[in-house]
Amino acid sequence: MQKLKQLLTDLEPAIADIINQPGSPRAVYEPISYILSLGGKRIRPAMVLAAYKMYNDEYTDEVLKIAQAVEMFHNFTLLHDDIMDNSPLRRGQETVHIKWDDATAILSGDLLQIEVYEKLAEVGNVEVLKLFNAMARELCEGQMNDMEFEKMDTVSNEAYLDMIRQKTAVLLGFSLQAGAILGGASKEDGKKLYDLGISIGLGFQLMDDYLDSFGETAKVGKRIGGDILEKKKTYLWNEMWSRINEEERKNVLASYSSETSAIAFVKETMDSSGAKDYTLNLAQEYTDLSLNGLQDFTTSGDKSYLEEIVHMLAGRES
Repeated sequence: MQKLKQLLTDLEPAIADIINQPGSPRAVYEPISYILSLGGKRIRPAMVLAAYKMYNDEYTDEVLKIAQAVEMFHNFTLLHDDIMDNSPLRRGQETVHIKWDDATAILSGDLLQIEVYEKLAEVGNVEVLKLFNAMARELCEGQMNDMEFEKMDTVSNEAYLDMIRQKTAVLLGFSLQAGAILGGASKEDGKKLYDLGISIGLGFQLMDDYLDSFGETAKVGKRIGGDILEKKKTYLWNEMWSRINEEERKNVLASYSSETSAIAFVKETMDSSGAKDYTLNLAQEYTDLSLNGLQDFTTSGDKSYLEEIVHMLAGRES
């Protein structure tokens, strides 16, 4: 993963700059520094640079600011998502709303979003700004659909895939498209890279859902089985539900007499029904689609940076 390491090294000064959050009152800035300092793989800003490198090798201030904006926006969504999901852990540490409180997390998230627009204003590229706004709108719509799904008894996997396209994949698509535009890509290539980001994002989220149920807390950085306890209509859950009969569905619901029994029983049913393997295979199909799509690009730059990112996302440890 030498190429990805190089991108992350290139990003270090820019990330350090946004982690250092001056301002007063400190109570609203410290949570921003806290969540940004928790790390993560910094994949989204790395994707901005990876797409840029397909067309240009020398970074400009503008592309680094877009990378910062993407990382800040992603963390803004996490601040609010953790409240909505009532998540106690983020990247293995206390979430902001647990460490402080809900009101502080909301206000810090709002301030972080304002800082995102400050970065976009500094870049001053109207095309990129319009693409960002379209992406942010879809992301909010996807989050709402995700919440609405929790109230439904059944959700089609077609509807679920469209929801995760909005909630997760559009940000990856924007990251690639914006990086490419600033690197000098044609509009056609920019749109193709956006579509490539959608495929990457769908595979990424399917794998993320899989790891939420079948990963390990130490590696995933959050409690395993959270989606199961909330009966979230993930692809895994929907596929399991469609494959089992009425009696088995009753047994699944009856297992919720305790958290431990629910997680264990539902995981067993996901496995025995074939939903576990089917979901994992679908995630791999999207990865293959992404890699094949990347081969269609003929640019003067280096595609290997983005290839490494796709392979890394596909090979996350369970």
